[in-house]
Amino acid sequence: MTTPVVGDVVDEVAFPVEAGKIREFTRATRTTDRRHTDPAAAHAAGFTDVLATATHVMVCGHHRDQGAMIAKLGLALERVVVGTVRWRYRRPLVAGDRLHGTRRIVGDETRSTSKGTLRVITLATDFRDDTGESVVELIETVLEKGLQG
Repeated sequence: MTTPVVGDVVDEVAFPVEAGKIREFTRATRTTDRRHTDPAAAHAAGFTDVLATATHVMVCGHHRDQGAMIAKLGLALERVVVGTVRWRYRRPLVAGDRLHGTRRIVGDETRSTSKGTLRVITLATDFRDDTGESVVELIETVLEKGLQG
């Protein structure tokens, strides 16, 4: 297996933005804005359907083979933790959108710490809609704690 480098595609994923999933995220995040639950409120605000919550694209994890991602990056799962997760929205997502995401390596470095090494991998997924427009970017930092040295 070749060592992954910055720019490599890690995986691709596609899924619909479903009203039922939006309801689940709305309950989970205790969102009270009716534009997420009431189509009439969403239409009155100028949207074609109910709005997805800010963290909605995390549903992509249900459609990805995370084990394959760990293997492709050459990580030891028992030493991996999630660092940070950020989103950059270019437009709101609504029920009925279909998203296609391409996840790439945008950073990969090893740092020395007082407790050993720390590998810091930054991944970015560009989600595009059916027209090909980039609508949201998901940026994840994955940390692999190294062995004490």
